[in-house]
Amino acid sequence: MEKRHGRQTVGFQGDVRICAYASVAGQKEKEGPLGECFDIVMPDAEWNEETWEKTESKMQKEVLKAALRKAELKSEDLHYILAGDLLNQCIGAGFGLREMEVPFLGIYGACSTMIEGLSLGAMLIDGGFAEYAAAVTSSHFCTAERQYRMPLEYGGQRTPTAQWTVTGAGAVILAKQGAGPKVTHITTGKIMDMGVKDANNMGGAMAPAAFDTLCAHFRDLGRGPADYDLILTGDLGVIGREILIEMMEKEGYDISKNYQDCGCMIYDREKVDVHAGGSGCGCVASVLCGRILEGLRQKEWKKVLVIGTGAMLSTTSSLQGESVPGIAHAAVLSAE
Repeated sequence: MEKRHGRQTVGFQGDVRICAYASVAGQKEKEGPLGECFDIVMPDAEWNEETWEKTESKMQKEVLKAALRKAELKSEDLHYILAGDLLNQCIGAGFGLREMEVPFLGIYGACSTMIEGLSLGAMLIDGGFAEYAAAVTSSHFCTAERQYRMPLEYGGQRTPTAQWTVTGAGAVILAKQGAGPKVTHITTGKIMDMGVKDANNMGGAMAPAAFDTLCAHFRDLGRGPADYDLILTGDLGVIGREILIEMMEKEGYDISKNYQDCGCMIYDREKVDVHAGGSGCGCVASVLCGRILEGLRQKEWKKVLVIGTGAMLSTTSSLQGESVPGIAHAAVLSAE
């Protein structure tokens, strides 16, 4: 049986299982609708570290340790760690996981990094190159603000389209055996650039990439929205979510009945001012590892399509007047 399906989708022949998963969240995330779903809740933004960047590294280390404990594995059982974050040179992952002494692949897909890591890890497992592999991702509100925008002390106003970077992390342990949710297919996205230059409108920049990947996934597998109990994007937020629904409707797909976005789920926008919702690598990571995978394990859903979405901007590109390209990667997760 061919593993490739169409231009962008791969189907796995053997069992690729998520045998364990764990999540970390901050206080603001704890106060949201999913607050009881997270394994570890940070006491504050510093978590006993000297800098926010060191805190984010700690988030990666602790979330992976938690997932390994659940899997009853040690770090030496892992053949690969695939990890990344939003910081320059992915220092959150690099410094956080250096003591693990595991073959390390640092990756960057902006806020799509969790699904990128899961996709690559699943291919390593299915190809017989690893027995166990971990995918880890994080973001921290304060580190993102320091790098991408301005000092927090400045108190600058945020535009209505702006999103709140989630302080959160997630880790999955992928294996060729076990009883966890199964990864059956992945669809790798293409870079999409519709010319959006507003760095505070990431939902608008990422929605075309989510649209392109979702259409490719349906086309490659001959499927539609009704084939999934839940279609989930990473962090399009309120604005990007509505754009995607409208774009898919024009293409002949009604996803409104079973579609949700992690950036809309993680905060209660009526109680806290996060403008257009949540964003960041930790958004899809913490929601996936805190809520979705447990729902699959409990058979709340049988089949879920998760699409990690990312805005491929940097401080340099923004200052140079560049647009904000988007990327989206998809994975099919099955409870059966």
